Amino acid sequence: MSSSLAKKMMVGLMVTTFTVASAGAVAGERYDDRYDDRDDGGYDYARVVDVEPLVSRVRVSTPQRECWDETRAHNRGYREGARSNVGGTVLGAVIGAAIGNQIGSGRGRRAATVGGAVVGAAIGHRQADQRNGQYGSSGRETTVQRCETRYHDEWQERVDGYRVTYVYNGRRQVTEMPNRPGDRIRVRVDVSPAE
Repeated sequence: MSSSLAKKMMVGLMVTTFTVASAGAVAGERYDDRYDDRDDGGYDYARVVDVEPLVSRVRVSTPQRECWDETRAHNRGYREGARSNVGGTVLGAVIGAAIGNQIGSGRGRRAATVGGAVVGAAIGHRQADQRNGQYGSSGRETTVQRCETRYHDEWQERVDGYRVTYVYNGRRQVTEMPNRPGDRIRVRVDVSPAE
């Protein structure tokens, strides 16, 4: 074999090796470029085709204060905050006893004193009732406002999330999300070697 032929073969072999190596590098770059366009290298976007809200019914109790007027009847002899009639009764008994003591003599004086005390006590009690506004009334009515807190229940519908159907590489998938998505969603792409 001539040396020129061996040189030509050597050059051809080098050109072929260089061409194959270059093609492999370009193919590797194209493959890597395709995945470099994705966010973070492992994510892509899928098209959303359906969104369905996930709704639940919840009972809500609302406190409400309700007030109304109530009429109360007070019987004779009763008054809120009324003063005691004991002082008027005792004072009347003392004055009646003193007046009764002035009337009569001997045993009659003693009876007049006791009688004056009884009459004076009755008059003093009646005067105290009139002073306090209780005597002679058949009763009186007052209006009092009463309030109470009551709870009113109602049912409300709340959206807990969304069931999202999306398509990626021709495959239909379903997931749940807390917020309503737009036209596309970000998906994680898991690439594993084929065996």
